[in-house]
Amino acid sequence: MGPHIRKRGRTPGDLLGNSGVGLAGDAFDAKIVRNLVSPAVGRGSSARSLNKVLPAVPNWVYSKLERWHHLSFLRTSHVINMLNSSIAEAFEPEKIVALIHLIKEDLGYDLHRSVQKVKCDLSLNAAAAFHFSDGVIEIQANVERTSFEEWIAEELGQIENCIDSLIARSGVGPRDVDMVFLTGGTSFVPAVRRIFETRFGSSRIRTGNEFTSVARGLAVKAASGHKRAGG
Repeated sequence: MGPHIRKRGRTPGDLLGNSGVGLAGDAFDAKIVRNLVSPAVGRGSSARSLNKVLPAVPNWVYSKLERWHHLSFLRTSHVINMLNSSIAEAFEPEKIVALIHLIKEDLGYDLHRSVQKVKCDLSLNAAAAFHFSDGVIEIQANVERTSFEEWIAEELGQIENCIDSLIARSGVGPRDVDMVFLTGGTSFVPAVRRIFETRFGSSRIRTGNEFTSVARGLAVKAASGHKRAGG
């Protein structure tokens, strides 16, 4: 890798292996919503129906909260009527009222800004305060980094397995790797960095342009394709 390789042109032998796992920062955001936000708006709460105790709201509703742009899919008369009808039987009706407000006001973007803030704060500190407030919703909580890392343990495991399988297939040991380049906002998460530092050593980790490198790379690729096309 590097300018000298780009200058002479790539050869098949330059690539020893490639792999990937479809995880981005929004996967970590979703776990914060699931464990911190959704319980405050009724996830896990119960209701009494026909002498039975059942979940107050189906879990599929809360799965939509985990992606900010999916919250708008809940703004239908069917969903709103279902939630309104569950208020009378719910053991914690105020949480259902807060959920309805969140949906009706389409607060997904604002909610996830608060989620991303606490995630970024946890990259710098061992604990951080989460706060989201709007109308009838008031969510405040102190979050420990250790708790966050427990929430994302499955995703961290997927990253580890991806790296280890790539190393095994390529026939190159961790000690043979000269440099590891980390980029993207997720590379700031300490638990993610530890995965690479444990395998390759912190002295071989390089970073840069974490929030712009992907866009810059696409621009370089587009520019080179434009030149080849004679533009």
